[in-house]
Amino acid sequence: MKLLSLVAALAMAFAAAAQAAPSPADLKAIAAVETSLVPAVHSADHPANPTLAERMAELHIPAVSIAVFENGRISWARAYGVAKAGEARPVTPETLFQAASMSKAIAAAAALRLVEQGRLDLDRDVNTELKGWKVPDSPFTATQKVTLRRLLSHTAGLTVSGFPGYEAGKPVPTTLQVLNGAPPANTPAIRSWEAPGGGFAYSGGGFTVAQLMIVEAGGKPYPQLISELVLKPAGMRRSMIAQPLPDALVAGATAGHDPKGVAIPGERHTYPEYAAAGLWTTPSDYARFMIALQHAYAGRGDGLLRQATARTMLTPVDSGYALGEIIEQRGARQAFQHSGGNAGFACFSFAFLDGSGQGVVIMTNQDRGTLLVNDIMRTLGEAYGWPAAAPNPRLLRRAPDVPRDAK
Repeated sequence: MKLLSLVAALAMAFAAAAQAAPSPADLKAIAAVETSLVPAVHSADHPANPTLAERMAELHIPAVSIAVFENGRISWARAYGVAKAGEARPVTPETLFQAASMSKAIAAAAALRLVEQGRLDLDRDVNTELKGWKVPDSPFTATQKVTLRRLLSHTAGLTVSGFPGYEAGKPVPTTLQVLNGAPPANTPAIRSWEAPGGGFAYSGGGFTVAQLMIVEAGGKPYPQLISELVLKPAGMRRSMIAQPLPDALVAGATAGHDPKGVAIPGERHTYPEYAAAGLWTTPSDYARFMIALQHAYAGRGDGLLRQATARTMLTPVDSGYALGEIIEQRGARQAFQHSGGNAGFACFSFAFLDGSGQGVVIMTNQDRGTLLVNDIMRTLGEAYGWPAAAPNPRLLRRAPDVPRDAK
């Protein structure tokens, strides 16, 4: 316990050192978030500009944690609410949340580091690199092949859009069982359903194939590789791939909640689909990853990725989706973002690529947390003068759970 306390103290000291004092503009933004949220629409049933506490109570969201950053530093971080409904344990900026699909960007960065090292190739047929499992042959793959670039951009034509996770205490499958849809996996086998390169269709199954590639190329367990390849270089000292979360860390983590604000059975699901959904982190820690990507993209330093690699990662492949990140245009400014939703958790990450270094990470511990996230994003957008993004309906296309017949 003394060692854990020392580690926690060091992590908090690092966080304080990396965080600037809020500016007057930041203090104004904090006040707006806390006292005057910008709703999607105004109606007689809702206050015109509710306080954060009012909106959390209305949506039954026990906790939200926010980190805003600019020019390579965290400008401010605040956390509101409790780790579990009905209990008095407050969340802090150091409290852990499930990052859900925001884990995909971490996986993409790890894969690209292995590409830099010559241990993986972005455009080679993955079956020439995979050892313990192969993408089954199909009429869909007769001409076009599944590649790592296509896996990381959801253009590989593979099934299974997402994963529900496993209730605490229930059997958890291996990666091969997930890939084959074999018990105790609760999702179907990952197979081809359209030709690779045919277009964007969101597939967590594809990221599970990428997970196996990372492990086989790196020669170590996925959690260890992610720590070495991404978390440590990015300074993410409060982040980990840990499914289930070790007992020693549970006291510093939130429970997940259903739409009524009731803790889900077992408090948090287990996700062996590490690359797609397995990261535990804090908004401040995930912000450090976003900052590392901004720096790499701009050619400042060589900590996480080389500039050419970062630009490859943040270049759209189809429908605005790049490698593990969504690229969007906001007026004259370009940004990258990704949302996430695991059982009982919802989160969002956003950052500009225009040199300002601005961005935000928001995490909640409730299924409908995206509603609150959107309110906070509108409020911050007004406070900081961020242009709005145009809707992109093409990003709603999702892979089916089972393949269709080849035409």
